[in-house]
Amino acid sequence: MNETAAMAVGLVSLLIWLWLLIGHGRFWQADQKLGPAGELDHWPAVVAVIPARDEAETIGLTVNSLLDQNYPGDLKVVVVDDNSSDRTREAAGASPNLQVITGKPLMPGWTGKLWAVSQGLEAATQFSPEAEYILFTDADIEHASGNLGELVWKAEHEKLDMVSLMVKLRCQSFWERLLIPAFVFFFQKLYPFPRVNTPDDPMAAAAGGCMLVRLSTLQAAGGIEPIKDRLIDDCAMGQLIKSKGPIWLGLSEQTKSLRAYEHLSEIWHMVARTAFVQLDHSILKLIGTVFVMALIYLTGPVLVFVGGSSGNPVVTFMGTGIWGLMCIAYGPTLNLYNRNAVTGLMLPVAGVCYTLMTISSAIRHWRGAGGAWKGRSYSKTNAR
Repeated sequence: MNETAAMAVGLVSLLIWLWLLIGHGRFWQADQKLGPAGELDHWPAVVAVIPARDEAETIGLTVNSLLDQNYPGDLKVVVVDDNSSDRTREAAGASPNLQVITGKPLMPGWTGKLWAVSQGLEAATQFSPEAEYILFTDADIEHASGNLGELVWKAEHEKLDMVSLMVKLRCQSFWERLLIPAFVFFFQKLYPFPRVNTPDDPMAAAAGGCMLVRLSTLQAAGGIEPIKDRLIDDCAMGQLIKSKGPIWLGLSEQTKSLRAYEHLSEIWHMVARTAFVQLDHSILKLIGTVFVMALIYLTGPVLVFVGGSSGNPVVTFMGTGIWGLMCIAYGPTLNLYNRNAVTGLMLPVAGVCYTLMTISSAIRHWRGAGGAWKGRSYSKTNAR
């Protein structure tokens, strides 16, 4: 690479990182977290809705973590067994506060999860007609004992229509340690939580593993029907609810995902399922994304190499500065996952992996297999 060109590219990358650190909603600080619950005169009734398809391994832990909440108000749980081929229904357990229903065959025009959620919502309003909030959660989430109380207190105290948590993802295997903190970092960069939490900012998002929604607001928004074809259903829910009132999105350190990603292929499949959907199936957006990801995450390491091989200390210094800013931005997310700050040097590798997953997502879509998940594919439907 010509050193003049390298300096020009480096300057652009440096300015982008400065903007990300200073002018993009402070997303990188990873400081949007729930505090302890205060006192309320009235603790509203809540009903949790859990869509479950082939989740026998984790559904019991999820249900028990909800039934064991130290929540002062009434809490009931509805599990929708979405045509599972395993023993999901039996594994969910039995309790007077638990109702397990069998999902109906998938309706045309719906994505599988949202069709199950819609049925669960209908059952929930009958099972707990006094409920003021719906807790949408996944079948692989273990809720901390005080999680629901903190969610409800936040919603009631700040008069919010949705409170959502990105639960703490599993980070134990090699690939999880390399890619999961980066996934959380990229999500925060795409949807800066402080902007989501600002009522007059149009930015809206949510995390599907844990979404507490005011029932009256959801009903005023038309229920699940307006977003029935969305593959990225949680952010669609965030947009739907924020169109009616304020929402809040944060990070959890105690409520966690039980889903394991032991192999690269598992994370790859999870990301490739919806990455091209995020780009609206646009080839131009795909090309732009690949270019920008390379500019942001590879420029620093490349300049360090170019400067070192050519003996140009200015190029080396610029590359080191870019890489350093990257590590500073990544630090709080690494700290959330108890990872050493030095591992921030590996963020460019994670960036390359996620870029390749996005390209793979586009290829899958063009081959008619995009959006495939648990035996269902939505490429040939109107799913968005």
